[in-house]
Amino acid sequence: MKKILTLVCVSALGGALTLGAYKQFFENSLTPKVIENQATATLFPVNLNASSDGGTNVDFTTAADKTVHSVVHVKNTTLSKSYTSFEDLFFGRSQRYEQIGTGSGVIISPDGYIITNNHVIEGAQSIEITTNDNKTFDAEIVGTDPNTDIALIKIDSEDPLDYSTFGDSNSARIGEWVLAVGNPFNLTSTVTAGIISAKSRDLSGRNTQSFIQTDAAVNPGNSGGALVNINGELIGINTAISSQTGNYIGYSFAVPSNIARKVVEDIMEFGNVQNGILGVIGGELNSKNAQDFGVDQTEGFYVTDVQKGTGADRAGIQKGDIIQQIDGVTISKFSDLKGFLNTKSPDDEVEVKVLRDGTLESLKVTLEKLTTIDIPILGTLKEVPKQALESLDIDYGLQLSELSETHREDWESDGISEGSFVTQINDIKINSINDAQRALEKYSNKVLRIALVKNNGEKVVYRFR
Repeated sequence: MKKILTLVCVSALGGALTLGAYKQFFENSLTPKVIENQATATLFPVNLNASSDGGTNVDFTTAADKTVHSVVHVKNTTLSKSYTSFEDLFFGRSQRYEQIGTGSGVIISPDGYIITNNHVIEGAQSIEITTNDNKTFDAEIVGTDPNTDIALIKIDSEDPLDYSTFGDSNSARIGEWVLAVGNPFNLTSTVTAGIISAKSRDLSGRNTQSFIQTDAAVNPGNSGGALVNINGELIGINTAISSQTGNYIGYSFAVPSNIARKVVEDIMEFGNVQNGILGVIGGELNSKNAQDFGVDQTEGFYVTDVQKGTGADRAGIQKGDIIQQIDGVTISKFSDLKGFLNTKSPDDEVEVKVLRDGTLESLKVTLEKLTTIDIPILGTLKEVPKQALESLDIDYGLQLSELSETHREDWESDGISEGSFVTQINDIKINSINDAQRALEKYSNKVLRIALVKNNGEKVVYRFR
């Protein structure tokens, strides 16, 4: 019996071995093998070569070296009065004290001309400049332009100074690397980096500004500092930040260099800013405005009227035209148009491309100086020679050239007629068209207070509700 069981076990074991060998060597060789198709990997560089118009791995050291020594610390000292007690107030015994403000500035010539913001030096009794190598100078105000918030000051140095050169802000591109350089703490110049986030930004909502927006960190004290491209060229003057706390939270804004340069050149040549006007009235296009105007374009400046006798009128610009380009600069919104015109002077000729009845036309327009302005309630004011002011023994003012037809009888009954002078609007002294524009902007084109000098020399002030 044992022999039979042994034989059965051996037979079973032999069968198992035979079956396993068959499976291993014969069946597997007949089954097709599945091989995964692997594509050959293509390698791409993860870094791009740095270029002047952007890119990654940009070396900022050259731009920083060119700029840090031209950026200065600006200290503004203002004398103010206050009353320390009720008795001082009652007896009129005011105490004088110094109020200090600080900011930055950029040297733009080897002989010491410095550009900064108007709000940095406004109201200053004295201005002190500290350079990046800790030298201190007293500065004189050459001129200011509150409309663009640009001021020009001057220091005297025995040695030539390091300075920044202007670049072309019109050629600056969204996404381009920039450096913001300031001297806010009177230590040494501070450098931060970012990109251009947008152009032609209007923070006022009244179509009066055209800022470059960046995400380079700018804090209080950096106002008046430099915004430069990676070549170290000055493309903006840092002016404002968007913040709910007073400190930087993500966006900063700079006056474009083309505007700042034009303001400085006008101040040096004329003592004030000479703006060239196109001679058109209208508004920017968007979906709603396009529907109101009855056009199918949502970008550009729609002309609702052309001022008679202006360059636009003589060149043939018509009501209903859509301005899309000026000198190759795309006009998508009003701040594009405003920013471009702020870089131009009277008598400059520009090429204006307008869309008319579906056809793009090119027109040559000669810009003119704005010499009149319409004042709500009152009428039209104009600039006149200083001799006309001296005849009424006043130092500043604009002459009333035409009374408002709607309110003419009211004004004439009070002794106000053509030839009278307006000296203040909304408590701002009026000595130019720019002053009048700034005064109107103070209360969104409303006149709340106005000071006049009648033809007989009588001075009067009116208040409106």
